[in-house]
Amino acid sequence: MKHLARPHRSGHFPRTTNVSSLLVMAKVALITFLLICFSTAIKAQDTNVSKDSVTAVADSAQLDSMAVDTAVALDEDLMDDEGGGFHKRLKKTFIDGNAGFMSLVALVLVLGLAFCIERIIYLSLSEINAKKLMADLEEKIMSGKVEEAKDICRDTRGPVASICYQGLMRINESMEDIERSIVSYGSVQSANLEKGCSWITLFIAMAPSLGFLGTVIGMVLAFDRIQEVGDINPTIVAAGMKVALITTIFGIIVALILQVFYNYILSKIEHLTSQMEESAISLLDTIMKYKMTRS
Repeated sequence: MKHLARPHRSGHFPRTTNVSSLLVMAKVALITFLLICFSTAIKAQDTNVSKDSVTAVADSAQLDSMAVDTAVALDEDLMDDEGGGFHKRLKKTFIDGNAGFMSLVALVLVLGLAFCIERIIYLSLSEINAKKLMADLEEKIMSGKVEEAKDICRDTRGPVASICYQGLMRINESMEDIERSIVSYGSVQSANLEKGCSWITLFIAMAPSLGFLGTVIGMVLAFDRIQEVGDINPTIVAAGMKVALITTIFGIIVALILQVFYNYILSKIEHLTSQMEESAISLLDTIMKYKMTRS
């Protein structure tokens, strides 16, 4: 196979300028989020101490299970009244689910969203009006203005224009060579469209796995607490179960969010791939007509 000529820079996909700036913004947002999580984890220790004091007072007074549940409920109501708002409630739930472990689930969400946003912007910049482009190219080619057709491809972003430029570079060769060149270069462009999607699928799989791991850890904490106290107290068991359920819920929610973005990305990739195939067929037909008129 002959070496494939590389199109002019402007005929390629959107270059790394937009992607680099996006990744910088994602990194800044990630660092900020991690700092918030770190400060939340520090405050979690004071909150857990206050809850443990409530349980200790209840045990020392040998309250029955109903009294203990009432005391804990009152404590939670006071915290809700003092906090208020969705942000405070989410923060409290984050702390109750073990702030250190929940930070891992939040990290998966942030990294997954960073890759999703990068892909969405990249694919959005790659979309063009393919029908108008092919109409302009057909007009220029049939008029014998091949160089002007190349200029149009160079000045148009996206994989469709890049593939068309690749075909026009070999317009004086045989149709078999032109078709082989377009197909080979099209496979490279298709691979570029899917770049980074493997990381998104990894984060989609990691999120529920971390949630289930939190479930196991919560159960272990509950049994450790039962072993220390030497008695099966509903309050003790509820603490570990709460950690288990919260981490599982957050893990599943993160996976669902990333899955929605991933499916949207796949739909855009399929749309661009369809445009590339249709444009390649139209270009081959136009080149064949051009050759027939010159023969």
